[in-house]
Amino acid sequence: MHTKWRPGPGRLSRLDRYLVRRVSSFPGGTYDTFFRRLSASADNGKLWMGAAAIMALFPGKTRRAAVHGLIAQAVASAVTNAVFKTLLPRARPLPEHLPVFRFVHPQPTSSSMPSGHSASAIAFAVGTGLVRPALGAALAPAAVGVAYSRVHTGAHWPSDVVFGSAIGAAAALITRKWWPVRPPFPEVARAETDAPELPGGAGLSIVVNTLGGSYKEETAAALQEVFPEAYVKTVDPDENLVDAIRATAERPGTVALGVWGGDGTVGAAAAAAVEHSLPLLVLPGGTLNHFARDTGTGSLKEAVAAATKGEAAQSDVGMVTVERGLAGNPETAELIMVNTASVGLYPNLVRRREHLQPALGKPLAGVVAMFRTFAVGTPTTLTVDGVRHKVWIAYLGRGRYYPRDHAPLVRPVLDDGVLDVRMITADEHFARLRLLWAVLTGTVATSRITHLREATEVLIESAGSPMALAVDGEALAGVRSARFRVEPRALTYYSPRR
Repeated sequence: MHTKWRPGPGRLSRLDRYLVRRVSSFPGGTYDTFFRRLSASADNGKLWMGAAAIMALFPGKTRRAAVHGLIAQAVASAVTNAVFKTLLPRARPLPEHLPVFRFVHPQPTSSSMPSGHSASAIAFAVGTGLVRPALGAALAPAAVGVAYSRVHTGAHWPSDVVFGSAIGAAAALITRKWWPVRPPFPEVARAETDAPELPGGAGLSIVVNTLGGSYKEETAAALQEVFPEAYVKTVDPDENLVDAIRATAERPGTVALGVWGGDGTVGAAAAAAVEHSLPLLVLPGGTLNHFARDTGTGSLKEAVAAATKGEAAQSDVGMVTVERGLAGNPETAELIMVNTASVGLYPNLVRRREHLQPALGKPLAGVVAMFRTFAVGTPTTLTVDGVRHKVWIAYLGRGRYYPRDHAPLVRPVLDDGVLDVRMITADEHFARLRLLWAVLTGTVATSRITHLREATEVLIESAGSPMALAVDGEALAGVRSARFRVEPRALTYYSPRR
């Protein structure tokens, strides 16, 4: 059984008593009530949970800062109360040390060393500031005020507050491993070039996929109004999309190929554009169109401006050689990849994340989607560049995606010459538990189950039954192997100058 000690004649104790006497010498005033109420508002972390709830209303970095602050606060509180208060039992200041009207009532009965209120306050402010420095600076006065209030109200000795504050700051810094601070994304850079000017759409042939998620009956008419001199080909559901795109690219007088549709449609059009040496105009349409966003034509206004002025850039493309069918008599096909390819649970993860994103924001939606997907999914056995793995996800991006962790979102450069390879493996013991724990604690990006690298060529082979491969959102079943390589600056696309 521990006996609580009171500050003795040592230097620290003398300094504690000196500082408390200085505080007790302050005349009474309204600030006594202020500090008493401020201290009470931070009981059990209520003040910081309320601040986090308000911050969570704003998606993006503000919401992420709130989560990081709460994680840091939880760690600081647990370490302070479960560890140090047990190891360092200490009596709190007595009523004779401060005026009675200033003393907190009721006085806590736990160990005075260290201050849990101070640890939580500093942890939340520093943790938030690591993600959003401006918010951390705004919270700093409140955090320091709570820390000082513990001395002002007689709840703690000054050294308790200093030690607690140090624990809080350390907890915030340590939890950067749990919730890493993402470095800023690089600036958008494009390999600018010239392409034929298309005033009014003269020489432009556009393919419109009616199966695109946002297609409406007036879509083709609206594009024809914007590009009155263009040829607009509407591909109905019963038509072969690839054949229709190829025929449109080969149409006499065509100097540029336009495409309206999702990522799979854009990929097929990119293949035709490369084959026929035509610049590609990507129009925003379809369920998902990441390439339109990456090329700077995420709105119709931007696409029209670039086409009219002949402003363009060059992009690498991924060449995917796929073997399907029987092992002794495989069928070989070559595909062009402009965005991503994946094996495993990634398509399910993306669908869930996109569904949850409007309500939760990207970061939190990604965490929830991962937990739901991996809780019920099973890993796939593959050989990647000759190394056998059990993988939850094998993902390849054509170009570096950011952030550089498990959740790629944006691609600022389209001609960097690399394949972005990311795998989440199930090779380790207790693979599912490891994965779910990493998802719950936000440590997937730094976990041993996550493998990140870059390459110019990658070979993925099925280690047993054929695998399902998704390329630019289009699924291929019965795949035995897929070889990926980069074709530098093979595609010219219209893009407004920055």
